[in-house]
Amino acid sequence: MLPGLSAVIFVPDDTAKTGYPRPMMLQNIMGTPLLNWLASSLIAGGVGRFFLVCHDRFKRQARACFPEDVEFFCPPAETTSDELHVFLSTADESEEDIIVVTGPAVILPFAADEDQFTEAPIVSNVTSVRRDTLMEALDEKFIFTDFLREHGVPYTDRDGVYSVADLQEAADWQPVLNRANLYQLAKSGVEIWDFNNTYIDPTVRIGVGAAILPGTILRGQTSIGKNCTVGPNSYLENARIGDDTTVNSSQIYNSTVGYDTRIGPFAYIRPGSNVGNSVRLGDFVEVKNSNIGDGTKVSHLTYVGDSDVGKDCNFGCGTVTVNYDRAKKYRTTIGDNAFIGCNTNLIAPVTVGDGAYIAAGSTITDDIPGMALAIARARQQNKKDWASKHKIKEK
Repeated sequence: MLPGLSAVIFVPDDTAKTGYPRPMMLQNIMGTPLLNWLASSLIAGGVGRFFLVCHDRFKRQARACFPEDVEFFCPPAETTSDELHVFLSTADESEEDIIVVTGPAVILPFAADEDQFTEAPIVSNVTSVRRDTLMEALDEKFIFTDFLREHGVPYTDRDGVYSVADLQEAADWQPVLNRANLYQLAKSGVEIWDFNNTYIDPTVRIGVGAAILPGTILRGQTSIGKNCTVGPNSYLENARIGDDTTVNSSQIYNSTVGYDTRIGPFAYIRPGSNVGNSVRLGDFVEVKNSNIGDGTKVSHLTYVGDSDVGKDCNFGCGTVTVNYDRAKKYRTTIGDNAFIGCNTNLIAPVTVGDGAYIAAGSTITDDIPGMALAIARARQQNKKDWASKHKIKEK
């Protein structure tokens, strides 16, 4: 992200006053800290540099509220004044005003139409102040609130700036902030089917032409590519989805999915997984801490855990990579173009070579060479006339 406007944000430690375990600015609105919503609104307004004043024990939580690609400064308390002077002096020469936030607030890209919000006054804890005036004041001892009262002007780049006093007010803001975020996404070319039943964190990024269907929840650092379809009833958290991919009624956590891939319905991709391009993961497929190569098809009722799967493989229904022996977990390796028959158990650690076939119903305990056929099941025996001797008694 290119450098933009500068903002100074204070995260006051008001826990003694509120009784909450975290400052009000770090309390969640729809699972996301208020500071995160605030930062996202400021970034949308052109801010690219942030100076944070925060108690040491909350710095890690506060830093997580800002993208990695913005300039971010949060120095120790004893050097705050000097570091703030440097921060201001290194701002773009054309930047005359600095945005200062001194308390919990939300900034809307539109005017709220609910009476309880339209009647609320514009708050004074989001102001704009002359950069040179603030730099001069730093050379002297002064009270920041008094300085802003005298030199600050309301931040008016947005239609609505409102305070948040407690968790009850935070709950009231939840639908308003979510809808504001959805409006921004729709404005950027994202198709939102149901504004009342779609929930998206402000940190989520979605490409042009993507469609988000009802009941979908997108959390954290999730990114959705162009022309994707997500939903209905899908949950993605810190997921990265490539272009032209469909995620239907499925859940994905801390994983990557390539382009032109079809996920679901009812698939479950657990953390640490990397699913390739043009892959098919069908109904009731679970993938955990695994790599799935391009073009592979895992159509239904299969568990792939702690595995490295090659390209263009085919998994039959009911396959399980048996990765845990109660004491330790082991990996399964499957080469390109392998064919895994239905109801196969792969007892890790085991390797399946390129192009190998596994007969349906096999339990594989040894490595399989490339292009080989593995059959690991008891030979069928037919007992002649057995059934006639074991007729079902009539009731």
